[in-house]
Amino acid sequence: MANIAQYNRRILVQRPSAAQDSIGQPVIAWVDVAPMWANIKMQTGIGVIRASADVSTVPVSIRVRYRTDADASMRAVIGSTIYAIKAVVQDEQGKEYTDLVCEVAK
Repeated sequence: MANIAQYNRRILVQRPSAAQDSIGQPVIAWVDVAPMWANIKMQTGIGVIRASADVSTVPVSIRVRYRTDADASMRAVIGSTIYAIKAVVQDEQGKEYTDLVCEVAK
């Protein structure tokens, strides 16, 4: 059984939705899916060299209670920081948690 105290940060998960801007052009709008409690673990930085430029990414693991409605098209918002969800890993055996593998959205 998961320890409820480990979920100590409030996050908001959002999904993309098609919308139109003020002049009728298609844009992506973000719609709230659910606020939830989470446990956030920052990984170490990974430096990647692409096209002669240093680019660093910091993977983040966000653990929430078990859910089946999360996918890699969504994002997580924590305070003023937006994290792109890159993968969803579910605890299929115990059905206690879902890990959202994220990185800071660009």
